[in-house]
Amino acid sequence: MVASPQPVRIVEADAIKALTQKGFVVIGAGGGGIPVVRTEQGDYQSVDAVIDKDLSTALLAREIRADVLVITTGVEKVCINFGKPNQQALETVNVAQMTRYMEEGHFPAGSMLPKIVASLAFLHHGGTRVIITSPDCLPAALRGENGTHIVA
Repeated sequence: MVASPQPVRIVEADAIKALTQKGFVVIGAGGGGIPVVRTEQGDYQSVDAVIDKDLSTALLAREIRADVLVITTGVEKVCINFGKPNQQALETVNVAQMTRYMEEGHFPAGSMLPKIVASLAFLHHGGTRVIITSPDCLPAALRGENGTHIVA
């Protein structure tokens, strides 16, 4: 068993923000990153833990004051009633709708739930939009033509 603590800060956030402001595309917090703690001497030391990649990504987006959070995953759009005859793909939904779907149990804990929780946290802390889609559909989703868009 390995602990999965809530991420509280992204150590590299300032560097990532500076790079993005200079036009670089930065991939950060993928896989959750390496969890560290500060020693009494002020150094960083890794710890045996797993940080959720979705929560880390949402925290990074908040720390660099991003307007839009993009989460890529294995599906084109988030669905309710997933795998059932009445499956429905979600296109544009607001926070209240997505919260209701989450509370109704539409998103499994080991699958879509962490992405939804991270999305809602990002929007709650000032983000304006979250896009969830597959890597293949990302260009179209950025144009507003595909993916699930959760809006504040």
